[in-house]
Amino acid sequence: MKKLLLLGLAFIYGITVFAQTSNITANIGAIGILKTTAGDGMLPANDIVQNIALSKDLSIFYNFIKSSNLIETYKSKGPITIFAPANQAFEALPTDIVDSLAKPNHVWELTGILTYHAIAGKLKAKDIEKQINGHKGLATFTTLGGSKLTAKIDSNRNIVLEDDNGGKSIINRFDVEQSNGMLHIVNRVLMPKVKSI
Repeated sequence: MKKLLLLGLAFIYGITVFAQTSNITANIGAIGILKTTAGDGMLPANDIVQNIALSKDLSIFYNFIKSSNLIETYKSKGPITIFAPANQAFEALPTDIVDSLAKPNHVWELTGILTYHAIAGKLKAKDIEKQINGHKGLATFTTLGGSKLTAKIDSNRNIVLEDDNGGKSIINRFDVEQSNGMLHIVNRVLMPKVKSI
């Protein structure tokens, strides 16, 4: 009887653990945790553009850099810190937005979005965290496009970037060394405020 009771308890425990694992997986999908392969194969001796071209998980970002004529900027001596959205981040956008950004008549809008993902200087994750802690939990950075980007640390100890519109993006992979800066992989595309002319 004892063995039967123990088997029953083990079975119930197994179901409970499986259910919790399923919930964890569902939650991870909901908050958009990326595959960690984005950035694999990059070499510290390469510049930002050379390395982004090597990563198949950053192919959309790379194609947009070529379309926006930012190749020379991102190949420059810098240093530059890039928050590179992986393909999944672009795929999460409405299809019509991604399609319109690929068109030549939207090159300035595309350039504005891409430069919103870059800041001057070489910042490692610990540097970003230090600035957050030194500014009462919220650090503000000026992007290459001239807009503001804020960073904070959430309850799960993630560094979260917030754009002008309140959109949030988590840094999923940190400190990918580049010859002319630093690259971090983010799980959402950040959007600057549209400036009225």
